[in-house]
Amino acid sequence: QVQLVESGGGSVQAGGSVRLSCVVSGFPKNCMAWFRQAPGQEREGVATIDSRGVTNYADSVKGRFTISKDNFANTLYLQMGSLKPEDTAMYYCAAVWPKVGVGCPTSLAQNEYTDWGQGTQVTVSS
Repeated sequence: QVQLVESGGGSVQAGGSVRLSCVVSGFPKNCMAWFRQAPGQEREGVATIDSRGVTNYADSVKGRFTISKDNFANTLYLQMGSLKPEDTAMYYCAAVWPKVGVGCPTSLAQNEYTDWGQGTQVTVSS
């Protein structure tokens, strides 16, 4: 069974930076992603990364956020820069096995992912 534990959230001023981490225990799954959910809103995809390191980003974070992973440390990262108040949300990491013949999800749909962490809060003040 895979367990995902996020950390690194906190309060930051607009324009600042934060790096989130997600430590994976158990047998790691190769397809990973970050999602976020603001109060009163649906959970939305932020970024994905596959087993080869190919990444995909939501338009709202392109050029500001970078997803990466350290396979040796079994850790997923999200480097967040030029933060805006609208980035305020609970951030979750997620994982899933690649589908045979298809590979990792290329969309940012949450129903593609089977394992989830508990989340870490990021609050951006103006």
